[in-house]
Amino acid sequence: MASMMHRTTEIDGVEIFYREAGPADAPVVLLPHGYPSSSFQYRGLMPALGDQWRLLAPDFPGFGYSAAPDDFDYSFAGYATLLERFLDSLGVDRFVLYLFDYGSQVGIQLAQRNPERITGLIIQNGDAYEETLGPKYAALKEYWADPTDERREVLAEAVSFEGFREEALGEVPPHTAERISPDLWQLSWPLLRDRREIMAGFFLEIRESVRQYPAFHAYLREHQPPTLIVWGPQDGYMPAEAARAYLADLPKAELHLFEDGGHWLLESHLDEVVPLVRDFLSRVAPGPERP
Repeated sequence: MASMMHRTTEIDGVEIFYREAGPADAPVVLLPHGYPSSSFQYRGLMPALGDQWRLLAPDFPGFGYSAAPDDFDYSFAGYATLLERFLDSLGVDRFVLYLFDYGSQVGIQLAQRNPERITGLIIQNGDAYEETLGPKYAALKEYWADPTDERREVLAEAVSFEGFREEALGEVPPHTAERISPDLWQLSWPLLRDRREIMAGFFLEIRESVRQYPAFHAYLREHQPPTLIVWGPQDGYMPAEAARAYLADLPKAELHLFEDGGHWLLESHLDEVVPLVRDFLSRVAPGPERP
């Protein structure tokens, strides 16, 4: 497997940590991460693909090992702008985009701004259809309807060690939970403990992203990017219906549901996901011939 490089760069005065694997001249796969993790979540996927593709996984400001300046625009739009400039700084023109969790909300905006740069989409538990939001969105919807400080504080209590553990384990059966590394919450909590206000701010930001879903659907219908959907339906936020909803706008998309998988599919089903991703990438972004 390819070695993983751990690097930092400065984007608009903000120090950004990122992981990279694969040849510099290979087709690029961009891996925006989810909440409450970081590029760490792709530590298994990247070496498994790095023989033929260049994998790039930055930590968003406020997450992981990237800086958390007070004056940064902590919004999905702000992160999308940062990803644009990150890619430009590395000379990346076209790329396959991985959509997952918060990274999907950022990626949606990135794709809308730059449709000509998207070679394909890999969608894994990244919701984009309001009507299929799972039952765990109930408290968020109440907050969106009445965004009081009291409701915000109740939600902010989930920005905790136990809250992160719940995010990682969720609704999966015991045999799947055993495959999910406790590093997901054990390592995230010390990094985000002092960034609680940043994290809480995104609970309202999600509402703004949901309002943009119709525009994203229009992008999908118009551009029909080649798409692979791999999904763990044991997910209180994003059930199987959230995966199938994409087929209305992307009827040619390839859909795989892992019935005992949940939100963190790359933790529990990496060995099954990798061959599907490799096959997809070999068709939409074939790597250069190697001796």
